[in-house]
Amino acid sequence: MTQMTDAKNNIITKEMEFVAKEENIAVEKIRKWVAKGFVVIPKNIHRNTKPVGIGDNLKTKVNVNLGTSTDCIDIDMEIRKAIISEEYGADAIMDLSTGGELPEIRKQILKNTTLPVGTVPMYEIGIESKNKYGRVIDFDEDIIFNTIERQAKEGVDFMTLHCGITKHTIDTLNNDDRIMGVVSRGGAYITAYIMHHQKENPLYSQFDYLLEMLKEHDVTLSLGDGMRPGCLCDHTDRPQIQELIVLGELVDRCREAGVQVMVEGPGHIPLNNVETNMKIQKTLCKNAPFYVLGPLPTDLAMGYDHITSAIGGALAAYSGANFLCYVTPAEHVRLMNEDDVREGLIASKIAAQIADVAKGNKLAWAKEKEMAIARKNHDWEKQFELSIDSDKPKKMREDLPPKEEDACSVCGEYCALLMVEEAGKR
Repeated sequence: MTQMTDAKNNIITKEMEFVAKEENIAVEKIRKWVAKGFVVIPKNIHRNTKPVGIGDNLKTKVNVNLGTSTDCIDIDMEIRKAIISEEYGADAIMDLSTGGELPEIRKQILKNTTLPVGTVPMYEIGIESKNKYGRVIDFDEDIIFNTIERQAKEGVDFMTLHCGITKHTIDTLNNDDRIMGVVSRGGAYITAYIMHHQKENPLYSQFDYLLEMLKEHDVTLSLGDGMRPGCLCDHTDRPQIQELIVLGELVDRCREAGVQVMVEGPGHIPLNNVETNMKIQKTLCKNAPFYVLGPLPTDLAMGYDHITSAIGGALAAYSGANFLCYVTPAEHVRLMNEDDVREGLIASKIAAQIADVAKGNKLAWAKEKEMAIARKNHDWEKQFELSIDSDKPKKMREDLPPKEEDACSVCGEYCALLMVEEAGKR
């Protein structure tokens, strides 16, 4: 049984009850949305994961990517990243490790967080294929499905799998004038496999078998966007849309099978096309939860891509995206460190709050009202508590000489609020 099959059978699970309480929404509404596939609750049956609802009518959620590379293998650092992610309010974590003992790294991350944890199994599949056959692109179906099953048994809550890349999708790519080609690493593995071996994508041709496996462990399928544009110049092109059409068809098959599913979206989109992309996805995929990287509305902000991502993410979430994957300042430069994780997460959480306020989310507005009252009352501790990052403003305040307890140092004795308050007392 999965959250979706239970919902379809009018069964309210404890996870649905938890999400309903967190969102301040009637649990029967949550059940109906899960049954229809409009909301997912990534929760592997083998793991005591904190339930998180992702989908329409819920708060915008934020994911953190972490993981090793072949050049930087430090399990302790990845554990610290996971702890920081939970401390600063992430809703989920993805382990994208490609260096070191991947099962051990995954085990330690799963052990050190209660958040839902996702993976991209193609990374491990590629490594196993290279070790066994000498090349990443020589994987076979046994390696693919054995790896997916092993990760499911370990407790992974959601998996990004590039099921929508087909021979026809690649024909579309080859006939297009893209500048950057395929920038998705997992998508590149599948694309190169199809092009070299002239075989169909096993994740597509054996999709029903994949669904049986995921359903057994209630792993949420995150349909990867292997043809996503890697620069603004390639946005909303034929390969991207062709893959999305296939993903929409696969969403239907997931729902029929009772497997929870969400769809991943592009990372590089000019601001004036963000809303269009969200509407296309929601239409083609029949309101499946939408998971976007950023998006980034300019390619010129290396070192500041967390800011770029927050700008794009706010508009994307307002326009229909449900799940924002953070982007750190280190994007396009190097592997992120702990500080990058913190900055990227805070930036995406700011974007999520901005979008939720614009959408009229009652919980988001309640916090805004609390902050307004705290500022009127000069209640600094409450302001720190409500801030998305409490530590930074608190440290800023502590660094100042305590000349005026109520006002900040910008206005000091000329504080507008204090001036009117004092006048009212006379």
